[in-house]
Amino acid sequence: MTPTSSREARFEAIVTAVPGPRSRALAAELAAYEAPGVTYLGEDYPVFWESASGALVTDVDGNRYLDLTSAFGVAATGHTNARVANAVAEQAQRLLHGMGDVHPTELRTRLLARLARLAPGDLRKSYLATSGAEAIEFALKTALLATGKPRVLAYHGAYHGLSLGALEVAGIEKFRAPFAPLVAGRATFLPYPGAAATVDGALGMVRTALDHDRDIGAVILEPVQGRGGVIVPPSGFLRALRALCDERGLLLILDEIYTGFGRTGAMFACDREGVVPDLLCVGKALGGGVPLSATIGTPRAMDAWPVSAGEALHTSTFLGNPLACAAALANLDELERLDAIGRVRAREAALGARLRAFAAHPSVRDVRGVGFLWAVEFAHAAFANRVVVRGLALGVILLQSGATGTSITIAPPLTIEDDQLARALDVFERAVRETEEHP
Repeated sequence: MTPTSSREARFEAIVTAVPGPRSRALAAELAAYEAPGVTYLGEDYPVFWESASGALVTDVDGNRYLDLTSAFGVAATGHTNARVANAVAEQAQRLLHGMGDVHPTELRTRLLARLARLAPGDLRKSYLATSGAEAIEFALKTALLATGKPRVLAYHGAYHGLSLGALEVAGIEKFRAPFAPLVAGRATFLPYPGAAATVDGALGMVRTALDHDRDIGAVILEPVQGRGGVIVPPSGFLRALRALCDERGLLLILDEIYTGFGRTGAMFACDREGVVPDLLCVGKALGGGVPLSATIGTPRAMDAWPVSAGEALHTSTFLGNPLACAAALANLDELERLDAIGRVRAREAALGARLRAFAAHPSVRDVRGVGFLWAVEFAHAAFANRVVVRGLALGVILLQSGATGTSITIAPPLTIEDDQLARALDVFERAVRETEEHP
């Protein structure tokens, strides 16, 4: 392989129509066997992935894409990180499955201890789960046990997962509405404070809500709303909310399933303001691609659970799965070895400046973000969707977001190379420009 071809192999390469013939055939097969409410299958979307490495994804037709999504923020240390993959392969030869809450594994103990060291303040007791939604539900159960109060203060635009318990605190109505008869109304919702909000105004709303509802025992929010369109609250809001929770005897639950493990330029987004919640929910990037989540809590909150007498009150068959624990430990090692957080901090300003330049496009309404989590907002959801589709055809993977779908989230792997990131953003901007010219 020549130096030129080696360099080019690090970028996108489209060799068929997108989607290609194999992707189209698989889409037809998927439609026959998958529940219809899961994967969108259209004429120009999706492509079927075959392999991925670093910031590159290759589909079943041999087309190669630069990924600006980290696959929903999961691939923080890069797709198919070699050391994570090796840890999973080695573990698979020893022990695929433990016995949950009955007979634990050494790996589970090691991971719990590692999380206690990484988490801020006195967050040192954890519950391991498989999905982010389960981590949220465990936090909600913990809040009830710790406070004796059944209601929760949550935020419009919030995304905490789609299981029934998580939907109780979900602030995006399109996910709640179809299941309204099954979703208990135990949450009070407030507007999430964005760029136009002030700390005093946002805290005033919280105080008013608490004065009207004495059964609220906890406040749950994302320190930066992710699925809701990367909404960044005003500086100082989290600190003020922490103080108010202390004043009122409330538990503060932070959902860092998307923002955790370096995404915002800190191990956790709450670290940027020096805030320690009572319960911290994490997931996505934790397992390096293997499903794993956790709720990490203070002893005060977690010790509200009774000591097990032989039958756990909350557990699952795959609790602390050995493969997931091995992957997570290797992935956390990689975050440190690669100095992923330092790389985000060093490049945050340049990424922000490059994206803010998109504001010169007439279709762009706003650009906002922090670290390696940004959103470009457009006037209409249909336009944002066309940009995503056009970007895919050009060789970049984008993710539509926002409560109404008007935004595109930019959340590349934390380890993406500078030239790959620059190239991906150039392709993204080309997709915007071509959509404006040929809507």
